[in-house]
Amino acid sequence: MTTAVAMLYPGHAAEDDYELIETAIGAAASALGVRLPVVITDVDSDDHTVEAMAAVGEPDRLADGVRRALDHHPSAVMWACTSGSFVYGFDGARRQAAGVADRAGRPASSTSLAFAAACRHLGLSRVAIAATYPEPLAARFIGFLADAGVTVVAMRANDIGTATEAGAFDGDGLFEMLAAADCDSAQAIVVPDTALHTAMWITDLEAKFGKPVLTANQVTAWEGLRLAGLTVAVPSLGSLFASRS
Repeated sequence: MTTAVAMLYPGHAAEDDYELIETAIGAAASALGVRLPVVITDVDSDDHTVEAMAAVGEPDRLADGVRRALDHHPSAVMWACTSGSFVYGFDGARRQAAGVADRAGRPASSTSLAFAAACRHLGLSRVAIAATYPEPLAARFIGFLADAGVTVVAMRANDIGTATEAGAFDGDGLFEMLAAADCDSAQAIVVPDTALHTAMWITDLEAKFGKPVLTANQVTAWEGLRLAGLTVAVPSLGSLFASRS
């Protein structure tokens, strides 16, 4: 028996993170047969602007993605885009996810809402944000987390202009980005862009900074599995996946 969680992913950047996450889950719990199929959704522009990211999350684009995702017979569907969900605000992101769930006839959520759920799960109330985005877009995420009960005590906006550019970021750049964002009062570091490759470095990042590191593709997979009724311990995916509780 297999369990699929469909990932609606805008364009092309770091969608191969989900293959790495699926492999890590399979190594830890092969009997679960977890699959994380990626369904690419339509994108006119991958610019990291408020306007472009709002367009990425428009209902018609998500509806087309859901239609194709159903070919994978998923138990849950995730809108695997952070900025294309938080740009609508906390209540707007919940309405967006509810719309996906209605179309899919299955539980659904988004990356932004997954960050909020992950913070609740780990008991986090103060975080630092290491954002690829320019400041105008990154600031929207601060407000989103505030509405979710999470205080941002530090934020570094790195002014990376497009998702394509973020997808080309390497490990050295990722470590430097988190080092510039971290502060002593932050209980965790949040890395919000699904266009950024992070899956292979999560445990190294946590070892380096001595605190949980929550990354976009990681939290999206975790929340999708939770919605599908699965919890699995995968230590290689960091603190969020460290236990079955």
